[in-house]
Amino acid sequence: MKLLIKTIDNDDRLAPLRHQLATPWDIQVVDHADRPAFAAALTDADAIVSMNWPADAPPAPRLRLIQLPGAGTDEIRFDAVPPTASVCNAFEHEIGIAEFVMGSILEWLIGLRRLDASMRQDRWWGSHLCGPRHGDLYGKTLGILGYGRIGREVARRAHGFGVRVIAANRSPRPADDWCRDVRPMTELASVARESDFLLDALPLDNTTRGIVDAALFAQMKPTAVIINVGRGATIQEEALFEACRDRRIGGAIIDTWYQYPEQSQAAEVRFPASRFPFRDLDNVIMSPHASGWTEALAERRCRVIADNLDHLARGEPLQNVVAHPAHSIAVQTRTA
Repeated sequence: MKLLIKTIDNDDRLAPLRHQLATPWDIQVVDHADRPAFAAALTDADAIVSMNWPADAPPAPRLRLIQLPGAGTDEIRFDAVPPTASVCNAFEHEIGIAEFVMGSILEWLIGLRRLDASMRQDRWWGSHLCGPRHGDLYGKTLGILGYGRIGREVARRAHGFGVRVIAANRSPRPADDWCRDVRPMTELASVARESDFLLDALPLDNTTRGIVDAALFAQMKPTAVIINVGRGATIQEEALFEACRDRRIGGAIIDTWYQYPEQSQAAEVRFPASRFPFRDLDNVIMSPHASGWTEALAERRCRVIADNLDHLARGEPLQNVVAHPAHSIAVQTRTA
């Protein structure tokens, strides 16, 4: 069976895949920018690993699997997917993201960077001898928008710190040991009002685009902090900037953005993540969509991808199916 990997994806992210496969696959690396070569490769491909399937993709008459190496499906044109193919995604990023979220909250409250900078100047500001006290996480309320894989992993860790966790989710979900209060999205405002930290872990689609807006910021406590590890566009860009700039909320921790460089140029170019100068705000912590990008992620994700390819080769049911064959009618899935 033949598997395609695009040249742009043929790096350390997929390196573990070859030794994890239990079934024989002919793996071909192809430059999708060379359209004739890509079209030729697709004519007899059984599967492709890619985060992208455009509307003008070449015909792929034998394709049975489009395997995303990540969770988000916003770059898949489902109406253009070959009717023979399933679309599946991969998660495994929820562990690293949950640790990132907890680390960023603790940094916000404790300010270890500030304390370190003080000590490097032989100053004791912020110690028990003088200066301000840092915050406690214990007893705070964390609101989670999107109680999927990421939300649950964050809640599990936050619960251990003595945090009250509440959530809003698009589909009904029962409470659990870490979050005993899961509300429908119609109660989004009540979650925002009660939260000291509001975590956006939502996937991006037509129902979530811009769902966090100026009206929701107006519901938040003036000390509350919003954290975005879902998708940038789930929060209205200008509304977020103005809420932070004008200190209508305490601030923001932003990992997912509004503008991205091309993957092939990301290491070399300077590229602003937003139309607005978030970098100038001292109540914003910024990171370059790095929350889930851990040393162990590639190994875990490639294991999921290899398992799916093995299942396909053996005629077994696939995992994490986002769209089934027969004209690829998308089914609801949780990508958070």
